[in-house]
Amino acid sequence: MARHLRRNGQEVGRKLAETRRVCGWVRRLMAVTGLAPIHQRPRTTVPKPEHRIWPCLLRGVAVDRPNQVWCTDLTDIPMRRGFLCRVAVMDWATRRVLSWRVSDTMDVEFCAGALQEALARFGRPEIFNSDQGSQFASSAFTGVLQQASVRTSMDGRGRWMDNVFIERLWRSLKYERTCLHAFETGSELRAGLSRRIGHHNARPPHSTLAGRTPDEAYEAGRMERLAA
Repeated sequence: MARHLRRNGQEVGRKLAETRRVCGWVRRLMAVTGLAPIHQRPRTTVPKPEHRIWPCLLRGVAVDRPNQVWCTDLTDIPMRRGFLCRVAVMDWATRRVLSWRVSDTMDVEFCAGALQEALARFGRPEIFNSDQGSQFASSAFTGVLQQASVRTSMDGRGRWMDNVFIERLWRSLKYERTCLHAFETGSELRAGLSRRIGHHNARPPHSTLAGRTPDEAYEAGRMERLAA
């Protein structure tokens, strides 16, 4: 911002002391007005040494049918003031979002709640993949998977491609919606996310899904499996 002022003809920053003073002034003004970058990113993937890290089961696996692999991820959602946390469960093959939750904390309970909702509504997958974050590696979360007889898989460190589809959803959600149209309250955010997820599932056709939407691909795949 100080450089922007200089480009617009403001005589600032000729000396080091003055540069520091102007930068401090700009920083205070940004804080007062609530001006912040659109890429606020609290660290959401924080492993804990005491948690078991499960091996990645996706290497060399062709994922081509619904409920073969589900994936999940946790991210921050920028608000007008601060941020909320959001978790989603997605079917890997069809990109359909099966469940999602919003919380003001990054605890495991709301992540496990999203998982339990997806299991109750859509049955169970063969493999469930996540990153190594403490929420997903905790016994409260992996215990739900073990009780449902689902194989647990975790990304290797630095293997962002293991969860690429849900990462693309976050990018679209943040930079097309919430970062450019900040919400004031949690209820406004939930309503906005509901519309956005509904659009993601039902509206855009995907070339990788033979021109079908995630909803259509998921339901067609389930019907094919039932008929087999």
